[in-house]
Amino acid sequence: MQQLIKTGDEARAFKLKDQDDKEVQLSDFQGKKVLLSFHPLAWTSVCAEQMKALEAHKDQFKSLNTVPLGFSVDSVPCKKAWAKELGIESTRLLCDFWPHGGVATAYGIFRERFGFSERANIILDENHRVRFVKVYPIKELPDIEEVLQALA
Repeated sequence: MQQLIKTGDEARAFKLKDQDDKEVQLSDFQGKKVLLSFHPLAWTSVCAEQMKALEAHKDQFKSLNTVPLGFSVDSVPCKKAWAKELGIESTRLLCDFWPHGGVATAYGIFRERFGFSERANIILDENHRVRFVKVYPIKELPDIEEVLQALA
């Protein structure tokens, strides 16, 4: 496992597909803050609540000049079906599928033994420098209010 990215570090660039099979890369969000919200696997209850919280707070993210992105190692078809099931229409759910867990590894949060990422929130500022990093216990739902406060 690579070392966990730290506050002040430059963000690691990425290019992944979202649930709609559209390419997303960090450079698409110049001048915006970006929330990288990692969850272990789709179709699990805590992960579902974590992603639904991003969708439910989309207006607050917009007012904070922030793009929230959900990440897991799941494939595009899996994420598409899951987003539909959860009613997620605005939040981009990115597929860190191939190379398997490549982005999670670059940020130092890939659990090699299990084949998925930690549950983590990483906030990047407008210049895409890391401003907040928190890794949560796998079974713990991240506090969305804490994330919004960190963005304010």
